[in-house]
Order: sequence, then structure tokens, then C-alpha cells
Amino acid sequence: MRPIFLIGFMGSGKSTLGRALAEATGLDFIDLDTYIERRFHANIREIFAREGEAGFRELERRMLEEVSQFQDVIIACGGGTPCFFDNIHTMNRSGQTVFLEASHSRLLERLKAGRRRRPLIAAMTDDELSDYITDALNRRMPHYLQASDTFCADWLDSRQMIDESVALFISRFNLPTAR
Repeated sequence: MRPIFLIGFMGSGKSTLGRALAEATGLDFIDLDTYIERRFHANIREIFAREGEAGFRELERRMLEEVSQFQDVIIACGGGTPCFFDNIHTMNRSGQTVFLEASHSRLLERLKAGRRRRPLIAAMTDDELSDYITDALNRRMPHYLQASDTFCADWLDSRQMIDESVALFISRFNLPTAR
């Protein structure tokens, strides 16, 4: 089976849904940022500091091309991955790209709760974070909307919601289930 790429804004649930889908289907799960960190023996923040954004985005592009050759895998991409180079076309050409669309209010709620783990937004006030989400989504949406499909990601905030979303995703995209 060709790869399934999950794209969307930070906090949209790409890793949460991806892990749960992998468990339910028996497919492998790759978080692209984690894949990059393991390959280059540094965390994303260190890579950004050492290489700059342009250097990081080039590494990301190369690693995306690599994982796009894999089979039977669900890949959670970084929020900016589809917005650089021809990454969205690489994903669409290599597999199925699904935009996890979450409402502004749900993104704000999730990012407020987890902002300490995200250096980019850690020091933002709630109002600054809300404005950042709006501005970044406006810039990224033309890229996200080039995905082959869209899936509502507002319902991933409890185990029951995740299970229901996984069942809906499996049914909608005709995925296998684990034995």
C-alpha cells in the first residue's frame, strides 16, 4: 500500500491520529520530525540553529522524498512540510495526502495546553497565539488544500474521540485493520 501522508497545522492531531491509525491498521507510523532527528542525531531546534530554516527545509525535503518510497506506512508531516519546495506534489504523487483540518478554536485550545513543549509558541500570550494561528493558517492553507483529501480533526481530545475518528478514517479511506 502506498504511503498515507497526514498534513495540517501544529496541534491538528497528525501524530495522535497517525499513531492510533497505525495501531488499528498494523501499518507503520513515521513522524517525519522524529525521523529527521534520528537520522541527524539532533533535535529539530538544534538543526534549525545549526543549519537555519533553509538548511532544515532542505533536509526535510530529502527525508520526505526518502520516506515517500516506503510502503504500508502512515507519515505525520511537520506543519510546514507541504509549504516548501514541491513537497505537496511529492506527497500527492507518492501516496495519499490527507489534510487534517481543525477549527481555530480547537487549535487554540490544544496549543494553549501544550505550548511549553513547542518553543515557537512557548512565550506567546493567548491573544498572540490566536493571531499567530490565524496568520499562519492563512499563509499555509493554499498548500494544505492541495492535499488529495481533507479529514476533520476536531475530535481527537479523548480516547473515545480518537477511537471514533480512527474508525471513521479507516472506513472512509478503506484501510486494512490489524488482525
